[in-house]
Amino acid sequence: MRFKPLAKIVATLAALTLTATMAGCANPQVQAAAPEVVAPELQKFYSQSLDWSSCGDIWCASVEVPMDWQNPAGKTMQISINQHTSPTATGYLLVNPGGPGASGVSFVRDNYDYIGTDALKAKYNLIGFDPRGTGTSSPVKCFDAAGTDRLLYDNGNKFALESAEYLAYERAEIAKYVEACQKNTGDVLEFVDTQSAARDLDVIRAVLGQPKLDYLGFSYGTLLGATYAALYPEKVGRFVLDGAIDPRVTDAQQSMNQLLGFDLALNNYLKHCLKQTECPFDGSLKTARAKVSGILLDFETNDVATASGRKLTLSGLITGIIFALYSDTYWDYLTTAFTELENADGTTFLKMADYYNDRSDDGTYATNTLEANIAISCLDARQPADPASVKAQNKAVVAASDVFGRYWQQGALTCENWPYPLADRPSDYSAKGSPSIMVVGTTGDPATPYQQSVSLAHDVLHQGFLVTFEGEGHTAYGRSNNCVSDAVDGWLVNGELPAKEPKC
Repeated sequence: MRFKPLAKIVATLAALTLTATMAGCANPQVQAAAPEVVAPELQKFYSQSLDWSSCGDIWCASVEVPMDWQNPAGKTMQISINQHTSPTATGYLLVNPGGPGASGVSFVRDNYDYIGTDALKAKYNLIGFDPRGTGTSSPVKCFDAAGTDRLLYDNGNKFALESAEYLAYERAEIAKYVEACQKNTGDVLEFVDTQSAARDLDVIRAVLGQPKLDYLGFSYGTLLGATYAALYPEKVGRFVLDGAIDPRVTDAQQSMNQLLGFDLALNNYLKHCLKQTECPFDGSLKTARAKVSGILLDFETNDVATASGRKLTLSGLITGIIFALYSDTYWDYLTTAFTELENADGTTFLKMADYYNDRSDDGTYATNTLEANIAISCLDARQPADPASVKAQNKAVVAASDVFGRYWQQGALTCENWPYPLADRPSDYSAKGSPSIMVVGTTGDPATPYQQSVSLAHDVLHQGFLVTFEGEGHTAYGRSNNCVSDAVDGWLVNGELPAKEPKC
């Protein structure tokens, strides 16, 4: 799930990208589309046949869907999917890594060895898919690499954060961005919302010949999964939603939840660091937080050099900190980065920011995650942009965190003039009529705080089942412990829930 520093949305993958080497895959198991009772204008989508082709060590295909689900007789678009097969598989599992904006095709292609367990991959052929607007599914396109650099890293706005000049500068930059998105993306920009993507999933389910959809979603993928379950509860198979989003939460509250989550993660990191012999902080937690706050304040008007020749600016610094707080396995890098900064060296912070932003060393961007993130988010939800609401939200975030709150202000700016209306969303996410839906929550999750998983499982879903990982980091399955893996595999592989909700 994304966060919003300095009114500029920075996207992230729900699961940290790792490099995997693929073993050879068996030929794809092609099944005929199951007969579906759908409206006549949808029949051609639900009855289409997939044309699988080899793409490296896996298999790729595309699925035709309506561009505008309210007008299925109009323009169409292609959703990219891929398949990593298993000779022992008895079905398909669709996997979404999050975002919004992350490529599921890339996730399954590049990270197969790290998705779940061997038992999961013996049970299922894993299906990756690029939700509309992401990856290679009619991708959202906005700035070129230089423009994206300016958006993510430039400290061109030297005005005080509270000033009218600051707001005018930000609005002008965002207006340029929106104009570029419209020019370079085309008609699809209006239709990349989550509900439309969930409807696409039902077509994928049907053309795979599956009467029910089995699904594993991380972070934003939990919102996509919950939306599918709300629309098609009778089509839900075995669902696991890891690092959950409460779909009832407003955009303003979601932003506040993330602020509180990252503030908690910073505290947990600093407590850990203060116990180490080589920590750039000393004294109490309060003293360490004050030092971080002072560093950020200094970067509002200054920057530092890096080994690459580029400058580390405030935006890059915040992004680097946030990246490292996504997982306690990155805390040592954060310590190194803060230590380097004492010597006016921003190299490690900039490297972490680049990794987070999918920026390559040659200055290009490997994905369109940022563009898709903004486009999807602005169609799904927006913060109130009237002056009174903005003032109240600014006051609330500053009060919530003396370190990050100052940079969580003006959250309404990015979407306030988005050129398309808000998309439809389900009015009821309870998914009555579905089987149990497993929700996994991590107590120290900074991006999708634990209480949202509790709420989704216990307050939203008609049949939610909560698995709790008592630990740090964003999402749990595949990166935590055997207790979580056993619970998830018990459901996805065997269709069995633990006797009681486990705390792992």
